[in-house]
Amino acid sequence: MKKKYLLIICTILIASCTKKTGNSNTNQKASISYVDPFIGTGGHGHTYPGATVPFGMLQVSPVNGVSAWDWCSGYHYSDSIAVGFSHLSLSGTGIGDLADIIFMPVNKEVDLSVNPQSRDSISYKSSYSHENEKASPGYYQVFLEDHAINVELTTSKRTANHKYTYKKEDKNSVVIDLGFAINWDRPLETSLKIEDEFTITGTRFSKGWANNQKVFFVAKFSKPITRYKLYADGHLTDTRTAKSTKTATQLFFETDVKNELQVKVALSSVSVENAKDNLDTSDFNFENVKTAAENSWEKALSSFNIETKTDSLKTIFYTALYHAQLAPVTFSDKNGQFRLENDSIANAENYTAYSTLSLWDTFRAEHPLLTLIAPDKTSDMINSMLAYYETKKILPVWTLYGNETNTMTGYHSIPVIVDAYKKGIRGFDAEKAYEAMKNTMMQDERGLNHYKKYGYIPYNLIDESVTISLEYAYDDWCVAEMAKMLGKEDDSQFFLNRSKAYQHLFDKESGFMRGKSEDGKSWNEPFDPKHSNHREQTDYTEGNAWQHSWFVPHAVDNLIEIHGSNEVFASRLEQLFTESSEITGDNVSADITGLIGQYAHGNEPSHHIAYMFNHAEQPWRTQFWARHIMDTQYNTTPNGLSGNEDCGQMSAWYVLSSMGLYPMNPASGEYEIGTPIFEKATMNLPNGKTFTIEAENVSDKNIYIQSATFNGKDFNKTAISHQDILKGGTLHFKMGAEPNKQWGISKNMQE
Repeated sequence: MKKKYLLIICTILIASCTKKTGNSNTNQKASISYVDPFIGTGGHGHTYPGATVPFGMLQVSPVNGVSAWDWCSGYHYSDSIAVGFSHLSLSGTGIGDLADIIFMPVNKEVDLSVNPQSRDSISYKSSYSHENEKASPGYYQVFLEDHAINVELTTSKRTANHKYTYKKEDKNSVVIDLGFAINWDRPLETSLKIEDEFTITGTRFSKGWANNQKVFFVAKFSKPITRYKLYADGHLTDTRTAKSTKTATQLFFETDVKNELQVKVALSSVSVENAKDNLDTSDFNFENVKTAAENSWEKALSSFNIETKTDSLKTIFYTALYHAQLAPVTFSDKNGQFRLENDSIANAENYTAYSTLSLWDTFRAEHPLLTLIAPDKTSDMINSMLAYYETKKILPVWTLYGNETNTMTGYHSIPVIVDAYKKGIRGFDAEKAYEAMKNTMMQDERGLNHYKKYGYIPYNLIDESVTISLEYAYDDWCVAEMAKMLGKEDDSQFFLNRSKAYQHLFDKESGFMRGKSEDGKSWNEPFDPKHSNHREQTDYTEGNAWQHSWFVPHAVDNLIEIHGSNEVFASRLEQLFTESSEITGDNVSADITGLIGQYAHGNEPSHHIAYMFNHAEQPWRTQFWARHIMDTQYNTTPNGLSGNEDCGQMSAWYVLSSMGLYPMNPASGEYEIGTPIFEKATMNLPNGKTFTIEAENVSDKNIYIQSATFNGKDFNKTAISHQDILKGGTLHFKMGAEPNKQWGISKNMQE
């Protein structure tokens, strides 16, 4: 009998241990543990590895000190020299700026009187090794070899925290260089002030991609400043303040047993007083701030639960989800104030203002993703756009530190607004938003005068005429949709008619969108669809005819019709992916990367194209090419992005596509069905419901949908609405190695 009881007890214990082990393997590993911030810091990804929190005001990150395209974020994985740690960084842009307010800990006295002509002549630089460098969400660490200092960085929403650990008995010193600049940036006026033995404040006004960037800062140290050297344009001053084009200081601190120095830094676009108000007032406790940052990231990443046997796919996915929540960035101060480019001070009442709105990129997938995981932030971002609208009565194109850069084509704040409103997101004045959209599309800047006159932009009147015309046509369709939702039928019809501009530019003989002259008949000759000429004397933006002829997301069915048939359209679309990858021309755009045939995943104009097969009743081709793009254009190395991250768009494409969804028309309120890559993916929606996508038998070979059910009922459509997702439920796919050419081709599939 004893043996029997022992056997029962042992069985229970073993079962209990097995259950605990199973839970540990499934649930215990935090989502942030899969994130690798170094992905995208190599190649042309242009991301940074430094510390920030979701959509945080500060991005405290290492700066290599090189001015070049692949150093747009200030850092590139190929480098091994650091000149300091800045507080503002760009995530994956194609233009470089920021890297403001450089701090660099050193263990010796350095010469700040010399104006360095290159990085080689910077006296405080240091080498480092990737072997002694770490990064995770909300945290960055590196060992500076030349100074024998271990640097750790973390941050809250508006305060950066530095922790420097010096070698025993080494000098404790910090350099702050406001004259330092990289890429497009150059200082106009800077100042430094030693406020007291623990505090220094300053200002940095600069001109670059952001033409009127004004940064105010405060830094508070954990130990008293025992001595300092303050420079104005290379001249040593004997006062507590310095003001000139380039100011710098070296601060000295007591060497003690612990030999550790902590610094808290806060910024503002408005004033030093606002920077002081933004500064966290808690005691110096680096670990507490780091833990809080990690918790904020774990919460932000918990919007998705991914189940897959392949950990590398989790790394790619959660890193993409991380990158998708770096920008836009918080811009308003704790009191709500923020600076506009005309130097007026706006006040964000009942919302947080955001900047770094890379709208040409992010309207495609980044903003639709945010409507699913952060709708409250979506409405705040729209309110920010409306605040920028007040300066020129035109909606923003690409804002950086409150400045309109007018970078790229179209006015794609418009689809972001329409997408949000269509999905039930309010929190902003819809009538004011409509006024802003209509006024923007009825003004004359940036080629709209020609567009209004001819119904398209003639190639001989403005460069990039085809791309601009196609994008204005889409923006017009979006305005028409908003007008319709607000009951403005006449306006809706007017803009709907204008949205057919693409029809003027379609050359049925070649199958491409081409530049057309003012006469409405003759094409721009000679014509080579593979030809690229970067940003000048070209009909296409950062690409060629192959890549830009498909941008009619609002009228794909009509685009197919003018091609002639589903078969003709699908054949030409397939050729895009199978054509040779030769790009012709003497000034080829560097943005044409990630080539699969002529499809260029490294730049945004290609991102929706694979999903167009769905409308040509060949969804299995969408499934094939979407999976091929995921498999070939993303990996877990620093070169893991095939092109510029562009403030979340490259990553948002992966997040949604790997789920088996993509907003081919970002303002339609629908997501095209592609091919899920995970066995199970659950979206934890802000409304408390869950939406789950299951892919039975999915593998690297079983990429084709055989059948599908939604909440137990047959599902034979190639799109699903945002509203159906919000209701929650389970979309279940059966996957196989061969395409089921009957699934999803019903004539009613879009109803």
